[in-house]
Amino acid sequence: MMKMQREARVRVGAVFYASVMLATLFVVWGVFFTDSLAAFNAAALSFVTETFGWVYLIATTLFIVFMLFLAISRFGRIRLGKDGDRPEFSTAAWLAMLFSAGMGIGLVFYGVGEPMSHLSAPPLGMAEPGSMEAGRMAMQYTFFHWGLHPWAIYGVVALAIAYFTFRRGKKGLISTAFYPLLGDRVDGPIGKAIDVLAIFVTTLGVATSFGIGALQINTGTNYLFGVPEGTSVQILIIAGVTAVFVASAVSGLHRGIRYLSHINMTLFMGIMLFLLIVGPTIFMLDVFTATLGNYIQNFVTMSFTSGAFVQEDAWLQGWTLFYWAWWMTWSMWVGTFVARVSKGRTIREFVIGVLVVPSLLSFLWFSVLGGSALNLDLFGGGNITAAVSENISTALFVTLNEFPLGTIVSVLAMILIATFFITSADSASFVLGMLSSNGHQNPPAMVKVIWGSFIASFAVVLLLAGGLEAVQQVAIITGVPFTILLIGLAASLYKAVLAEVLPERPAVPATTQDGGSVTEGHGASR
Repeated sequence: MMKMQREARVRVGAVFYASVMLATLFVVWGVFFTDSLAAFNAAALSFVTETFGWVYLIATTLFIVFMLFLAISRFGRIRLGKDGDRPEFSTAAWLAMLFSAGMGIGLVFYGVGEPMSHLSAPPLGMAEPGSMEAGRMAMQYTFFHWGLHPWAIYGVVALAIAYFTFRRGKKGLISTAFYPLLGDRVDGPIGKAIDVLAIFVTTLGVATSFGIGALQINTGTNYLFGVPEGTSVQILIIAGVTAVFVASAVSGLHRGIRYLSHINMTLFMGIMLFLLIVGPTIFMLDVFTATLGNYIQNFVTMSFTSGAFVQEDAWLQGWTLFYWAWWMTWSMWVGTFVARVSKGRTIREFVIGVLVVPSLLSFLWFSVLGGSALNLDLFGGGNITAAVSENISTALFVTLNEFPLGTIVSVLAMILIATFFITSADSASFVLGMLSSNGHQNPPAMVKVIWGSFIASFAVVLLLAGGLEAVQQVAIITGVPFTILLIGLAASLYKAVLAEVLPERPAVPATTQDGGSVTEGHGASR
């Protein structure tokens, strides 16, 4: 026990204490000065969307271009590891883990909610509410929000971490990936500030998912069992999930977490296949095919549509800008996991796997869930849009209730959300523990517990400050500095891989066994 305590003291340092202090201040602010936080969020949100909205739109699209450029260029042959390394996982297992990393509570929460919200309030006012055209636009923009853009954001972070960790032998910290731009300054205050920012923004990003999950579980229990809806119940839900997570972290039940991960995938695929079978199957497949074509055809226009010449800029703020910011805050967490399972892949393999496969699976999920709800409202005399307009959290349960075994499937959906809660807390706290423990691959259990507790506390603060609206506000605000950070990360990665294929340029120093560094001059595998 004493050995573990000494080990924990060695592994944490200035980044850990600064991050904990910043997180504590945020919790104190939200709990004791809730109105002040809410007012600040509203003012900051207005400033950010009016001043930096265009940054989100351009940056996220450029990340896609950057990833594709790396894949099709000579850089695509570079391996995420030494030249002789090969993938640790089969392609099927690797692709499954990629999707599991980015698949979370959001897919369940918005699976029906987003398409039906767009049906009643079409994107940018470009269709008559409730019309066939509104349905087409609803699915098109849902694909847009859950397609290539988020995975390109995750991919930039994951590719940079994997490259510098496995090929250059650097620590698994986001700051070390800035070595080509900052040099030895990554080991000083600038590097520590980058890591603290990454930790704080990641904690907020995961907390948004916790807040959304608590809202939907509470709505589900209210819809099915009459449990009252309210902040106090939602806080109890978060507390219960956190208690389960803390028990697993302290006892080291990694086997149990892996078991829950398998439950996630089984329930996810089970619910989707169930609806595909008992629902309007042909309509769902038609929706998938037609919407995929619309998505490809209108990709550039959607990517660069800002509020300059549209009256419905509030729609952009509530949907596109929120999503782009949310993906930014998730990028460190998801990116770190994706990096860890991608060792041995070439950059070309990595880009194809990360961008294409998870996007297609997300499209299928929304075609099944969203397509079911659209079919009910457009052709079956349903009124799901009314339920969504009143409370978006009810969208999934109202839709499932229209099909056989609806109550049972709704209960399974709530179990899916709960298991997402637990596994998300475990994996996110692991990443946060690693970032705050100088990049160590096995952070102390107590450090993980601390960050898991902060994630829960942040979620409670956001619920107190305004629920889903506060979640969206904080995501958009905190995503701005992280967007700038990711732009720098992409530039740093490009400079590093360019040095590999141009031997006359100095390469990034690789860390030696004794902690020193030597300059590597080997080129890309050819």
